[in-house]
Amino acid sequence: MPETEFATTLVTLDLVGIFVFAVTGALVAVRKNLDIFAALVLAGVTGLGGGFIRDVLIDATPPAALTDWRYLLAPVAAGLLTFAFHPAIGRLERLITVLDAVGLSLFCVTGALKAVEYGLGPAPAALMGMVTAIGGGMLRDVLAGSVPVIFEGALYATPALCGAVVAVLLDRTDLPIVVVSAAGFTTCLVWRLLALVRGWSAPLPRGPANV
Repeated sequence: MPETEFATTLVTLDLVGIFVFAVTGALVAVRKNLDIFAALVLAGVTGLGGGFIRDVLIDATPPAALTDWRYLLAPVAAGLLTFAFHPAIGRLERLITVLDAVGLSLFCVTGALKAVEYGLGPAPAALMGMVTAIGGGMLRDVLAGSVPVIFEGALYATPALCGAVVAVLLDRTDLPIVVVSAAGFTTCLVWRLLALVRGWSAPLPRGPANV
């Protein structure tokens, strides 16, 4: 049976997001002077981790990455390319940051819409969108021995949650899936980029911590 427009859109967005996130994962490995295996592992974890968590939680098993070769090819290709050309890629720091924001925005939409497709209500579906967007990055940072970015005050999870909410709410209308996806994507992306440009951050504790 040919894929529907809905399924095709989700798969396309998913693969783009996986590739973009996988590049950021492989860069972490390179900057920590780890070997090519580590680069591929971190690329795979970053690109696929959020989707794995989402699929297990919504009972969409086995996860898409284990049933569709395209989902495995995307992070492997990203990891190899980043490892081979990391000096050039590493110099594109601002571009990588923007691409990371793009990946975040893509995943919050695809995660939320897939959760809706599996019968979840608006609130849990939006949460699944956020988990899809931030899960891979959290796993990457933990494996690399770093505090996850979302715990250091970066406005990362909040834009993802808002983008997912927009996508879920508009999905309940008669708007085309492309419009729904674009609205959620734009909401997350604009917020995340504004936070980067203007230096916005989540509140952090004031004064010395009591230990």
